[in-house]
Amino acid sequence: MILGELREHRRYTALHPAFTRAFEFLIQADWTRLLPPSTDVASFNTRHPIEGDRLYVSIDRAPGRGHDGARLEAHRRYIDIQFTIDGYEEIGWKPIGDCRSTSVAFDVEKDITFFHDRPEIWLPVPAGRFAIFFPEDAHAPLGGRGVLNKAIIKIAVD
Repeated sequence: MILGELREHRRYTALHPAFTRAFEFLIQADWTRLLPPSTDVASFNTRHPIEGDRLYVSIDRAPGRGHDGARLEAHRRYIDIQFTIDGYEEIGWKPIGDCRSTSVAFDVEKDITFFHDRPEIWLPVPAGRFAIFFPEDAHAPLGGRGVLNKAIIKIAVD
């Protein structure tokens, strides 16, 4: 797990060949075009390919669930870069090796599993910051409050 500011993205590009392209997308994105006005849609989710299924982004608008409503999840095929466009996000974290109670078995097609376990820590991810979660990182997004606008870049591990 990595927590960072977009202006410091170059520190992390050596970790995966697709990170450079992912951060370029975040820096160059026209959020006013990608997100509808908040008065039009309360919740929103769209997927945009960057490099097909190997690298894509989901643009989300959703209400924060708070710490009690956020659920730990994990992926096997994808790395997440979760970037807060607007709002104040908090994302819970726990090493997947410490998770003991699966609530939803791993779905191969959706590349996701959920846990009953609770996060060990909560990461503040305000607007302009990002968090990177690798397959060994269980994470609980939407732990903030209020409306959150986010970009979740999915990067194939291999």
